[in-house]
Amino acid sequence: MNKRKFLKFSFQFFFVLLFKFFSTTRAFGDFLYKNNTIVFTHPIFLKKIFSEDHPEKPERVKHVLQELKKRKMDHLVKKINLSQEVDFWINQIHSKKHMESLKKKFSLAERLSSTAVRGCIEAVDQIMSKQILNAFCLSRPPGHHALNTGKDEGFCFYNHVAIAAKYIQQKYNKKKILIIDWDYHHGNSTEFFFYSDPDVFCFSTHNLEAYPGTGFPERTGSGKGKGFNLNIHLPCNTNDQDILRIYKDVLVKKADSFKPDFILISAGFDSREEDLLGCFKITDSGFEKLTEVVMNIANIHCEGRILSILEGGYNVEGNSSATTSHIKILNNFNK
Repeated sequence: MNKRKFLKFSFQFFFVLLFKFFSTTRAFGDFLYKNNTIVFTHPIFLKKIFSEDHPEKPERVKHVLQELKKRKMDHLVKKINLSQEVDFWINQIHSKKHMESLKKKFSLAERLSSTAVRGCIEAVDQIMSKQILNAFCLSRPPGHHALNTGKDEGFCFYNHVAIAAKYIQQKYNKKKILIIDWDYHHGNSTEFFFYSDPDVFCFSTHNLEAYPGTGFPERTGSGKGKGFNLNIHLPCNTNDQDILRIYKDVLVKKADSFKPDFILISAGFDSREEDLLGCFKITDSGFEKLTEVVMNIANIHCEGRILSILEGGYNVEGNSSATTSHIKILNNFNK
């Protein structure tokens, strides 16, 4: 092979490699993402922490993993790194007394919940370092009811979303956090921890007649946090159109005014149709559209930065279908 042919071959080979790289990589601004989304999870979430007939069971995660594989999306799954020390960050929300009680009386559940925290922190690190655009934490048990009682509240032990918010603020100096909670149940713990904080906007749609009986519209925050807590009650049989109207007409305007640096989603899929503990009629298509609304907000205000964390969802087939639909939209980001 003479020099001219060698150079021509090398030039062609280089462009073939470049084409293959860009065909599997999405561009965002000046940065490149091999995947838009990573799903952070761990085998520990397949361990049982409640009774045999309890709705908060390992199958909630197991069926999602199976559905991701069925839809050829299992390449997005990443095992959470357990080497991170997270007690300091948990303690930014939860008291040491609460943490010690969980470790002593509910050791396995505490391990699952602290693993979820590790997943959230790892996800935030990768988002902030621009390795990924957004992330989903496929974890259990849920967290948005967890107070400092030394035991579980509504199946929750640590509030993963709240801890992630504190981590983002303190580690990365991104102060303005928008927390969106579309779980069927009100996230009373999230409201509690940020009720007077003007840097965290808590937006929740839920049925206030359900557990824990909180989430009244008149609860809008206190002190400097007045106006930064928004509860919207939705009645039984709320459908896709009903909830989308709220998100498009209310959430978008609030977000445009608040201008978040980072968005966290308490992604509860017990607001899906046919859930064991809910009475809404939201479909998988509805969750896809809700995800698109949130992604548009993130695209405008915070370079697409979203961390979504599994909360409720107790019909295991329905939960897996809705969750996977949500992840699909997160990964199908287009600038």
